Amino acid sequence: MADVLSPPAAPPKRGSGKAMITPQRIARRVRELGREISGTYQDIDQPLVIVVILKGAAVFASDLLRALSIPAELEFVRASSYGAGTASSGRVKFAHLVEGPLTARHVLLVEDIVDSGRTINVILKKLRRQRPASIRLASLLDRPARREVPTHIDFTGFVIPDRFVIGYGLDYAGLYRELPGIYSLG
Repeated sequence: MADVLSPPAAPPKRGSGKAMITPQRIARRVRELGREISGTYQDIDQPLVIVVILKGAAVFASDLLRALSIPAELEFVRASSYGAGTASSGRVKFAHLVEGPLTARHVLLVEDIVDSGRTINVILKKLRRQRPASIRLASLLDRPARREVPTHIDFTGFVIPDRFVIGYGLDYAGLYRELPGIYSLG
């Protein structure tokens, strides 16, 4: 089991401290991912279905959607394995699943961070049961040091070290999603 990192006494605030990944680097990489994803799906005959994992991936997915040059639809999944801590509980809880049909559709699952791989693999299994034409994974962050379940990420924003991070949609106990960069806790 991974070590649990404790948050600092004063978490980063907008404009203070140095971001682990700056807003400018994030914006540039999201544009690059948008071009790459658009190129991958440019020849499909229907809109791409983007399935966003709430709540953390909402900010990334919004910017990624605007960076695409192809038609896309949005669907949502709400799943969690963290609760209020900094380490995965190992149990995946679902609060919302995709409402639209995915059968014979091309699906891009969008996640904020892939860490242990447990949550993303449970979601992928559920989505595959709907028999999509294809399913790929885009993740803003990849933290392979905590991987417990092998996970293939098709489109990766950044590979990060084993640190708990907040900002750009990622939270600690529901807070700090509004930070424009990625900051390390601990």
